[in-house]
Amino acid sequence: MKITSALTASLIAVALAACASTPTGGASAQAELKPTQGNTARGTVTFTQQGDQVAVVAKFSGLTPGGHGFHIHEKGDCSAPDATSAGGHFNPAGKPHGHPKQGEHHAGDLPMLEADANGNASLTATLSGLGLTKGENGIVERGVIVHAAPDDFKTQPTGNSGGRVACGVIAAN
Repeated sequence: MKITSALTASLIAVALAACASTPTGGASAQAELKPTQGNTARGTVTFTQQGDQVAVVAKFSGLTPGGHGFHIHEKGDCSAPDATSAGGHFNPAGKPHGHPKQGEHHAGDLPMLEADANGNASLTATLSGLGLTKGENGIVERGVIVHAAPDDFKTQPTGNSGGRVACGVIAAN
C-alpha cells in the first residue's frame, strides 16, 4: 500500500511539474494599446494559447489608411512619448526580421495590419513559436507596437516600418 501511494504521489508531482513549464491550452493575455505622442491609434490585442500555437485577435482605430507594421517588442515599457522605451523586436533566438508565415523571423514579427479608409484595422492570426509565459522566451509583460508605415518584411532589423504610433503591454488574464 505504501509503495502504491508513493508511486501515485510521484506521478502526480511529475505531471504537475510538466504542466507548470508548458503553456496550457486556453491561457490568455491581452494588451491595450494607446497612442504615442501626436498620434490617435489605439486598440486591443488578445492572445490565446492553443497547444503549441497562439491565436492573435487585434482591433484598432485611429490609424492612417493602409499598411502598418505590427510587432511584439522586448520590453513592456511604453513610458517614452515615442514608445522607444519598448526596445527592439522580441527576438530571443537571434533570427533575422521577416514574415511570420515565411521562413526565419523574429519571434515578435506579426502579420501586417491593414487599415481601411476610416482608419480601422482588424487581424486574426495563429502563430507558432510564442508562449503565454513570462521570462526569456515568453511574451507576457512585453510590449506590442503598431508602426506608422507598412512592414516590408526584409529590411533589417525593423522592416522599415517607421515610427511607433501605438504601444501597449501584454498582461496575462
